[in-house]
Amino acid sequence: MAVEIIMPKMGMGMEEGTVVEWLKQKGDSVKKGEPVVSISSDKIEKDLEAPEDGVLIDIEAEADDVVPIGHPVGYIGAPGESVQTDQANAAQPAKEEKDAPATATPAPSPQVPDGDEEPRLRVSPAARRLAKSAGIDLATVQGTGPMGRITKADVAAAQIKTEQEPVVQTKAAPASTPTPSAAQSAGTAKKVTGMRKVISDRMFDSLQQTAQLTLQTTVDVTDLIAFQKKAREAYPINDEVRLTITDFIAKAVINALLEHKYMNSLYEGDTITTFDHVHLGIAVALDEGLVVPVIRQADQKSLSMISREIRKASKAARGSELNQLQLSGSTFTITSLGTYGVGFFTPVINPPEVGILGVGTITQQPVYVDDELQKRRIMPLSLTFDHRAVDGAPAAAFLAAVKANLQAPFKLVL
Repeated sequence: MAVEIIMPKMGMGMEEGTVVEWLKQKGDSVKKGEPVVSISSDKIEKDLEAPEDGVLIDIEAEADDVVPIGHPVGYIGAPGESVQTDQANAAQPAKEEKDAPATATPAPSPQVPDGDEEPRLRVSPAARRLAKSAGIDLATVQGTGPMGRITKADVAAAQIKTEQEPVVQTKAAPASTPTPSAAQSAGTAKKVTGMRKVISDRMFDSLQQTAQLTLQTTVDVTDLIAFQKKAREAYPINDEVRLTITDFIAKAVINALLEHKYMNSLYEGDTITTFDHVHLGIAVALDEGLVVPVIRQADQKSLSMISREIRKASKAARGSELNQLQLSGSTFTITSLGTYGVGFFTPVINPPEVGILGVGTITQQPVYVDDELQKRRIMPLSLTFDHRAVDGAPAAAFLAAVKANLQAPFKLVL
């Protein structure tokens, strides 16, 4: 009997997941524990493994389809085996029509029932969405999937055929206005789901529901870079500890937050909660979007421990190994675009936090030191804060403290 590949529950608030990509195709042999399909929910992506040895005999949810937790996305069985009728029906949102009498000849394509009743077609969610956006009548599409199921590829082929058909007009008929789908046929439409959907919603809510203001300053990090070089020479560097500039920035921010605790706060409803301990979020850019793993109790960790935690979290994020707990609970966040050559920018607060620090790229600039013109390393900082919780002067004092800590790097290791 076929075994289901189930959409798992990966977080407390998770109700559905999105199929990102099938790593195996229908008919492929699979081994138990072998990755079969990649899924996502909120900011977590993971590969689902085959529950048994066998063959991928059916795919119920295609890429970009959203599936409720506990529902199957596909089936694994023996070569030549088909999915049991009751299993297949359970995975479909609508009931199938009863089998026709044995003497009846199956129709070559799905039929449209009379009246206003919705056609009872086997259609994948992705195919239904594409048909709706392209104005394609599903009753005219020949399904090539299992049991005549209409796939996204079937609708795409029908759309191309429709666009290639010449438009016949009489002399009296005015020229028709191209539909949006025809005018934009060169584009590719993709529903916003999974990680991108979560980021989209959170950033929109952040800008709509907070009073954000950004302060900017520059830091002379010439001495910090020299100190970092000496520290790396003296400290045994390995795969866990690197002592990067990011590590020093994190320590400088932590020390500043302990001194200016109003920035180490959450604004929720009509309550501002200020914390004694720092749970520091470090933004990590992935191909799919941005995730923010949290370094908990960061104020109780040494510079080398912070370096180890940041490197471990970044590696786990890029390997899609973080869980929901590791991505929540931060009280302040650091984000950097320095590796992309960006200087000043406007980071967006991660609610309910009241502040986020943006770090830009370090450049060499001529600077007067007393009366002498020197070549110095300058780093831009951008602090966005929620003006509902913090006024401009206190926010500026916090930013000045971060700057002072970075310009006296020896204090960061005491």
